[in-house]
Amino acid sequence: MPSAGTASRRAVQAAALLAMLVFFATQLVGALLPNVPLLIAASAAGLALDLYLQHRDPGLVAVLGKIRFDVMVRQLLRDMLVLIGLLRLHGDGSLRDYAPVFAGLVLFYAAHLACQATALLVRRSRTLPFVTRNIDTSSLRLTAAPPRLLARQHGRRLLRFAIPATAGMLATVGTEKPLWGVLGIAVALLLAVGGTVHLASWLRPKKRIADEQRALEWLDRWLADYQPTAGMYFSGGTTSAYQANMWLSTLAALDGNPLIVLRERFMVQKIEATDVPIICIPKVVHLMALEKSSLKMMIHPANSGKTSQVLRMPSIKHAFINHGESDKLSSCNPYSKAYDEIWVAGPAARERYQLADIGVDDRDVVEVGRPQLAPIRPYAGAPTREFTTVLYAPTWEGWDGNPGNTSVMLAGENIVRALLADPKVRLLYKPHPMTGSVDPRAGRANERIQAMIREAVAARTGARPGPEAAAELDRRTAELDRLTTSTFRDSADEIERMMLQGTPEPGRAATVEAATAAWEAAYWASLPDWEHQIITTARPALFSCFNEADVLISDVSSVVSDYLISEKPYAVANTSGMTEEEFRTSFPTVSAATILTPEAGEVAGLLAAVRDPRLDGLAEARAELKVQLLGPSDPPSLVRFNAAALALAKEADARRARMEARTSEIPTQREADAAAAV
Repeated sequence: MPSAGTASRRAVQAAALLAMLVFFATQLVGALLPNVPLLIAASAAGLALDLYLQHRDPGLVAVLGKIRFDVMVRQLLRDMLVLIGLLRLHGDGSLRDYAPVFAGLVLFYAAHLACQATALLVRRSRTLPFVTRNIDTSSLRLTAAPPRLLARQHGRRLLRFAIPATAGMLATVGTEKPLWGVLGIAVALLLAVGGTVHLASWLRPKKRIADEQRALEWLDRWLADYQPTAGMYFSGGTTSAYQANMWLSTLAALDGNPLIVLRERFMVQKIEATDVPIICIPKVVHLMALEKSSLKMMIHPANSGKTSQVLRMPSIKHAFINHGESDKLSSCNPYSKAYDEIWVAGPAARERYQLADIGVDDRDVVEVGRPQLAPIRPYAGAPTREFTTVLYAPTWEGWDGNPGNTSVMLAGENIVRALLADPKVRLLYKPHPMTGSVDPRAGRANERIQAMIREAVAARTGARPGPEAAAELDRRTAELDRLTTSTFRDSADEIERMMLQGTPEPGRAATVEAATAAWEAAYWASLPDWEHQIITTARPALFSCFNEADVLISDVSSVVSDYLISEKPYAVANTSGMTEEEFRTSFPTVSAATILTPEAGEVAGLLAAVRDPRLDGLAEARAELKVQLLGPSDPPSLVRFNAAALALAKEADARRARMEARTSEIPTQREADAAAAV
C-alpha cells in the first residue's frame, strides 16, 4: 500500500494526464465546430501544460513516450488540430492563402529533426570510453558542453521553439490573417535552424575532443605514468555509493599509488571528496587495459554482477573487504570464494565463514580490523550531561523478507515511545537510507516514528544556543560545501565535468578532514542538548552520531559491530521470533547487548545501566566482544590493513615473475628441440 506522499503525487499526476486529454478533446471540438475561442484557449492551455510538465514532472512525460505519445506526437497533434480549425473556419476557396503556413510548419519540423540528429552526433562525439576524476585530462582536448537545451533536452527544445509558431497560427485563427501564422512559424524556424547550426559547431575540429582510439591510447599512457599499485573496484546502483565511500580514507592511506575503478558513469559524481584518482570504465573490453597496467591488487567492498569481469584478470589479486560485517547471512556470501582473499575485521568473521560452510578456505581469510573506525571515541564513563543521548539507528528490511532484519516495523514505535517517555532522554533517530525500499510497511512505520518525534519536539521547551552558534554552523557548512561539492553549470556534461575535476590541489584530503571535524563540532553546538533529532541526511555521519551518543539501539547489522569499538553500552532489538537465548546464540554480535523485545519493556533498565555504571553488568563482555569482532588494538587496524595489501601485491608480483619465467622458457625449449632434430 503506497504512502500518503506517494498517493498524493500519483493523484496529481493522474489529474495532469486527465487535464492534457481534456485539452486535446476540447481542441478537437473547437476545430470541428469550429469555435474560435474554444480552439485558441484549448491549444494555448495544452501547450502551457506540456511545458510545465517538462520542467516539473519529466518522469510523467517520459511515461507518455513509452506508449508512443511522446512530446513530438503531442505537439504535432496540437498543430494539426489548429490547421484543421483553419480549414473549417476558412474553407471558402482561400485555402491557398494558408499554403505558406503549412509549408513553413513542415520546414520547422524538418529543422527540429535535423537539430535532433545533430544533437545525437554531438553526444556521441563527446562520449569517451571512460570517465575520470582527480586526473589531468588536458591532453584529451576536452571542451565545455553545448547548451543543454540543444544537446540533451529535445522535448523542451521542441516546445519552446514551437511557441512562436503556435502563437502565430492561433493569431491567424482569430484574425483570419495568414501573415501572423507565417511570421510566427518563421521565428520558430529561425530558432530551430540557428540552434542546429550552433550545435553543429561542436563537430568542428576545434571543439571536437579525442576519439575513442586516441582516448584509449591516452589511458594506457596515463596508467604507465601513474603506475597504480592498489585499487578499489566498485559497481552498484544509485543508492549504493556509501559502500565505497566508507573505504576512501583507508585506500588513500595505503602505501603505493591507489586507484578507484568504477563501472557506472553516474557513480563518478557519487564518490565523496577524495584525492585518489578515479576511472570509470563501463565496457568490459576497455577494462582489460588494467590487466596490462602495474596494478597489483584490488579491494572489493561489494559484490555485483560486473565483479566477475575484473576477477578474470589473473595478473591482479583480489580481496573482498565488504562494506560492513554483521551476523546476517549476507556477510557470508558464497560468491566470496571467487576472490583470492577475504579480509575481515576480527576472529568472529573468520568463524562465521567457517560455520557458514560455503567453501571458503580458512587460509584465505585475513584479519585486518576496521581502519575507518579510528574517528570513533572510546567510552569515557557514565554521561555527565543532564540529558542522556540515545542513538536509535535501525537497519533496513533487506531483500529476503525476514521480519527480524529491521526493528522498525515490529518494535520501532514502541522503542521510540519508551524513549520519549523519559524526560531526561534526547533521541537521535537515524534510520537506514533504504528503509521502505523493499517493504512499504517499513516506510510507513518510519514515517510514523518521525511524526512521533516531531510531536515530542514541539512539546519540549528549553534554552537554545545563541545566534552565533547558527552563524558558525552556516560558515562551516559553506566552507565544507566548497571543499567537497563540485559546482557545475546546468549545461555541463560528463566531459566538461572531467575537464573541471582534474588533479586536486595538494593536501586537499587533509583540509577536507579538518573542515568536516569543524563542521560536526559546529553542528552539535548549534543544537540544544534537550532536543530530539531526526537525521536522514548524509551529515552528520553515523560515526559522528556514535561520538555524540551515550548508548546505541539498533538491529543485527554492521552498525553494532562498528559501535563496539567505543565499548559504550548498546541494545539490539529482537524481532526475529526467537527466544533471547536462541537470539544470543544465533547472533554473536548481540552477546554483550541488552536485548529488547518488540514491546521494548527493557528500555527503562537500559537507561538506568547507562546512567549508573554499577548497574552495567555487560562492560567486561563488551570489551571482550570488541576484540572478537574487530581484532586487537595493537598493531592499529590501518597498519594491519596496509600489511595485508602489501602482502597480496607481493603475491601478484611473484605470479608475474613465474609467468615471465615460463614465457622465456618456451623459445629456449623450441631452440633445443630444433637442435635435437638437426
